[in-house]
Amino acid sequence: MNPHATQVIDVLGGTAEVARLFDVRMPSVSDWKRDGIPHARMMLLRETRKEQLGDIDLSAATAARRGRRAKPTQEVPHG
Repeated sequence: MNPHATQVIDVLGGTAEVARLFDVRMPSVSDWKRDGIPHARMMLLRETRKEQLGDIDLSAATAARRGRRAKPTQEVPHG
C-alpha cells in the first residue's frame, strides 16, 4: 500500500470520486492506492488541487514511471 496515494484519494472524496474525476474505472484507482498515482494524473492534481493536497507528500504518492512501483516510504535496513 502507498499511504500517501491513499491519503490523496481520500482527501479528493474517495475511490469513486477520483474515478469520476479522471474518467477511469474504480479498480484502476484502487490500484493507485497500492502502486501510487500515475505521474501524469499527479501533475494535473498538483496544478488543480494544490490547496486540498498541501500537507501530503505528493512525490511519495506518485507512482514510479514506466510501470515500476513507487519507492517505499521507509528505508529497509540491510544486514
